[in-house]
Amino acid sequence: MAASRQIKANFTAGELAPELLGRDDLRAYANGARRLRNVFIQPTGGVTRRPGLRHIAMLPGPARLVAFEFNTEQTYLLVFTEGLFRVFLGDSLVAQGSGSWATWQLPNLAFTQSADTLLICHPDMIPLRLTRTSHTNWVLGTWGWITVPTYRFAPPEVAMTPGGVSGSVTVTASAAVFAAGHAGTTFRLRGKRGTITAVASPTQATLLLAEALPDAAASTDWEETAVGGIRGWPVSACFHQDRLVIGGSRDLPNRLWFSRSGSLFDFDRGSGLDDQGIEFGLFSDQVNAVRAVFSGRHLQVFTTGGEWMVTGDPLTPSSIQLNRQTRIGSSPVRMIQPVDVDGSTIFAARSGRAVHEFAYTDVQQAYQSNDLGMIAAHLIRTPTSMAYDQSLRLLHVTMEDGSLATLTLYRTEQVTAWTRQETAGAFLTVAELDGRVFAVVQRGGSYRLERFEPGFGLDAALDGTSAAPQDRWTGLEHLEGSVVGVLADGAPRDHATVSQGAVTIDPPARARRRCGWSPWGSACWRRQRSTSISGAARPPCRSAGWIRRCSTRRRRSSAGMCGSPRSAGGAMRCARSGGSPAMRRCRSPCSPSPPI
Repeated sequence: MAASRQIKANFTAGELAPELLGRDDLRAYANGARRLRNVFIQPTGGVTRRPGLRHIAMLPGPARLVAFEFNTEQTYLLVFTEGLFRVFLGDSLVAQGSGSWATWQLPNLAFTQSADTLLICHPDMIPLRLTRTSHTNWVLGTWGWITVPTYRFAPPEVAMTPGGVSGSVTVTASAAVFAAGHAGTTFRLRGKRGTITAVASPTQATLLLAEALPDAAASTDWEETAVGGIRGWPVSACFHQDRLVIGGSRDLPNRLWFSRSGSLFDFDRGSGLDDQGIEFGLFSDQVNAVRAVFSGRHLQVFTTGGEWMVTGDPLTPSSIQLNRQTRIGSSPVRMIQPVDVDGSTIFAARSGRAVHEFAYTDVQQAYQSNDLGMIAAHLIRTPTSMAYDQSLRLLHVTMEDGSLATLTLYRTEQVTAWTRQETAGAFLTVAELDGRVFAVVQRGGSYRLERFEPGFGLDAALDGTSAAPQDRWTGLEHLEGSVVGVLADGAPRDHATVSQGAVTIDPPARARRRCGWSPWGSACWRRQRSTSISGAARPPCRSAGWIRRCSTRRRRSSAGMCGSPRSAGGAMRCARSGGSPAMRRCRSPCSPSPPI
């Protein structure tokens, strides 16, 4: 039978879901692969191995990563762990401080930045403000509320009777309203603001009026604070058109508040003038909680049941309009910040099985939501974080199972290609900062901050130099007890075991050395319709008209090549046997592929 040949010039469709392997009628089939591991798809369609991971620091536990960019020259990575934040400039720790968040709150922390200030939200935590004054000086405090938003929670028939018209007065409610937590909160009676200083009973409290009342008659025109210890704190926030926008709170999950224009912590609605505060709820057939607010071409609101567009140019109490666009929904259990990619907003779907592009179309004057992961749905397994590397056009998405899915997105050239990254451990969260991609990786029960390092072929790796040749290299405490790959003086060496934070190599070396775990698994490239490619430590054998690489899958013990997604195997050289070109065979195994 004559051998068939197929030329595959690009992989612009990436890895395909198993359900599509028989769909040769699709364009994605011709430009896709059955399996792509530890590789990136280039925007031009080619395949390149992913870089290794540089070890940055050990972490005390699970963490959230936040990219803080004051300007293009001053960028920082913020690492939030239980009750602590760390600030990294480059790869160096320059500042740290304590906070009030717990480990269980980390997945639902929301962040937004303006200039040198980062706002931090969680529905069960007082909102915080982290301010940078220099590289090494960062101050954490609470929001400086000028006017707190208010809302009427009680039934409309409940009336409030003041015991006076000014100063400190006793107010009596016609039904149980007050709780001990109301002390110190804002209260509005007949349009006049005051502060509750004491609570005597569920129906009686002391109110310190900031403005005099017209009279002491009973009134149903009153509101209590909308956010606080009693009603919960903001869920999310962003800056849009010179206003601070709060998206939802614990007890008012479907409500939006806009601060006064130019006064970020003043939510006074006043009489409805153009620059005054705005407040409204998202009312439709369902009451869905706001999960994120995002400032793009318009203000975009992501809820658990759909996506909304808030318009108004400029946004004023009289010009604001609200329209629901799509019904995908976002995760109700984890805060996954949407990401801007070339003017579109990428968000993770509520189902946990899709990543959508929320894009505005000028023809329809509306937003559409396209599923970017449809042809690689098997790689989308409950996303936990996202980060976009603009320089390489790569969207990195960490999954609940510890894998990292990478999407090459280049809309102009119709490139939508997914691949999967694996390591000895689990990718927990990811962040991008000025073209550098950082990740929190869990390895052997410990948590590490690592960074993708171009030129590295090892994970959890470090490098260094010495003026004179030396055989003992230290500083590897994070790899204690592991068998690691070593690259010294530009050449691979035998694997070494880390003991007391050091490795010994023979012969000694002075040039750059790298020590770490190999991320590459064994690979087999075959000329077939369902192409399978893994990042390999050695390029495949090539011959005119055909390509094939075989590998053994020799198991090692737990002390073996830690860091390989599969056991490191001995590479097999390929040879073309005599006779028919279709006949191929593999020679005996050569030495295991060296790390690079």
